[in-house]
Amino acid sequence: METVHINVDERGVAVLRLNRPDVHNAMNAAMIAELTQAAERLGRDPAVRVVVLTGTGPSFCAGGDLGWMQDQMAADAPTRAREARALAEMLGALDRLSKPLIGRIQGQSFGGGIGLMSVCDVAISVEGAKFGLTEVRLGLIPATIGPYVVARMGAARARRVFFSGRRFSAAEAVDLGLLARVVPAEELDAAIEAEVKPYLSAAPGAVAEGKALVATLGGQVSDGAITATIDALVSRWESQEAREGIEAFFDKRKPRWSEG
Repeated sequence: METVHINVDERGVAVLRLNRPDVHNAMNAAMIAELTQAAERLGRDPAVRVVVLTGTGPSFCAGGDLGWMQDQMAADAPTRAREARALAEMLGALDRLSKPLIGRIQGQSFGGGIGLMSVCDVAISVEGAKFGLTEVRLGLIPATIGPYVVARMGAARARRVFFSGRRFSAAEAVDLGLLARVVPAEELDAAIEAEVKPYLSAAPGAVAEGKALVATLGGQVSDGAITATIDALVSRWESQEAREGIEAFFDKRKPRWSEG
């Protein structure tokens, strides 16, 4: 794999690391495919007890790669639908992972990166990190990540940040339910280890069944919801607002609707 790295230690703790630091680990087609493959591989491996999801470099994930989004806007309808479904299926694969998924959020995260955080069973970040569902600034919406973000935050809290595009602090991310807690950067690894360690004394089968039970009791994301988000994303990619927003980004100017 080129865009993600997997390392499994002797205890069965797997580190799944986003590895496009030059673009703040933004997700393109290759990373989406490799994350799906990684989730399936780690889920099947009986030696893996826990998975830690993190990123290389100062950012966790900047969201969707804008070049990839630009390609979808220029593509035909079947291609756009296929790429949107690939993104939705990647999130679903991580969400259904039978192993505990712990987010080691070492830096800022936006857009699709918030979706990755939302499919973690627990996520811990560092003081000073910034977050945001910034899609609306580009004329897009948090579509395929939406079911997981709303499930994590709850609808009332999601309304505070889902469609404003504003950035928020790590402390607010805790209040929103997105993060379990925030620690100084030098304490992040110790905090992650404290989350990992209990699972190494737990029966792997019981952990997997317990996680599946929580999904059942909490309400699983339906196929209908996934299809609706794919359609919504494709529709936005086709919109004039999205075209203007992404062109403005590459032109290093504000889109027509922006006042600030």
